[in-house]
Amino acid sequence: MSERRLLDQLDNDAVSGLELAIEMQKKASSVGFDWTNIDGVFDKIHEELNELQHEVKQGTDKAKCIDEFGDILFACCNLARHLDIDPKTAIDSTNRKFYRRFNYVETRVVSTGKTLEGTELSILDSLWDEAKQLEKRHE
Repeated sequence: MSERRLLDQLDNDAVSGLELAIEMQKKASSVGFDWTNIDGVFDKIHEELNELQHEVKQGTDKAKCIDEFGDILFACCNLARHLDIDPKTAIDSTNRKFYRRFNYVETRVVSTGKTLEGTELSILDSLWDEAKQLEKRHE
């Protein structure tokens, strides 16, 4: 009778993809398959970003880009695990932050009688930076 493989012990259907990535990494880490320090994790993220950038520049098909993008997400989940950060909590926080800042930009543009579509990106970026600075002052 054969034993189940280590990662087969996980219930893939019970958790989100991000949670599953972390659970698989925890299992692999439990048998020594892990970076000895966080620098290795950062290096892996840079490596995966470079691979995706290369594929995009080459005009690679979407399936290959999806594969490389998934590698980036997986590596970022590994970083979250090393930092003891829940990736869902982190993305939820960033979504709220983006919402606040974008609303600030939109409010400022509309108050001048313009539309977002009719406003140059450089102005939108400047307003975005303004929103960031205002948030930092209120922290």
